[in-house]
Amino acid sequence: MSETSKLRVYVPPHPLIQNWLTLSREASTPTPLFRTAMKELGRWLTYEAIREWLPVQQVMVNTPLAPCEGTMVRSEVPLAIVPILRAGLALLDGMQEVLPASSVYHFGMVRNEETLEAHCYLNKLPERFPDNTHVVISEPMLATGGTMTETMAQLTQRGIAIERVRVVSVVAAPPALQRLNEAYPGLVVYAATIDPQLDENGFIVPGLGDAGDRTFGT
Repeated sequence: MSETSKLRVYVPPHPLIQNWLTLSREASTPTPLFRTAMKELGRWLTYEAIREWLPVQQVMVNTPLAPCEGTMVRSEVPLAIVPILRAGLALLDGMQEVLPASSVYHFGMVRNEETLEAHCYLNKLPERFPDNTHVVISEPMLATGGTMTETMAQLTQRGIAIERVRVVSVVAAPPALQRLNEAYPGLVVYAATIDPQLDENGFIVPGLGDAGDRTFGT
């Protein structure tokens, strides 16, 4: 397997990402501050994830003094954010501030706490995405990889090539990354950290708890 056909995981060494990650880990962080931390992680991780990935074009503009060549994002290339409900909503506001022109397609998954397998309960993905659509997936926790594997299956069935996908996550664990590498080699993941293990209930350790519960105060 070549290097380009392996899962690639990036953990940006940005101090703001580490700051907000640390606040989100702390069990005593109140819900409003946790929600802010998730928004900021969504913002900065997305900023890193789209670097050298968004299609651009060279243009000429006229400054007040002279013509000048510049670079702009190609507005005709469709951009989409797929938040995996419900925890994926925690990152969405920050992601949209970086990608304000993106469309949002909700995808709801729930995990069976006995088998740890994920099942879809809401699918707002289109039957077919517009050609060349670039997709950013919002999923704060990559634990077993079941949810992300199913999400990727749905996207590829709808015409999305793996190289046009970026996964934005807060905490990833080896079982999920190994599973994704086997199923979707070449996928690119941006995470704030990689934690070493899962507990017997499939939760990431040390992790940050249930991202959805902590975001919505439930």
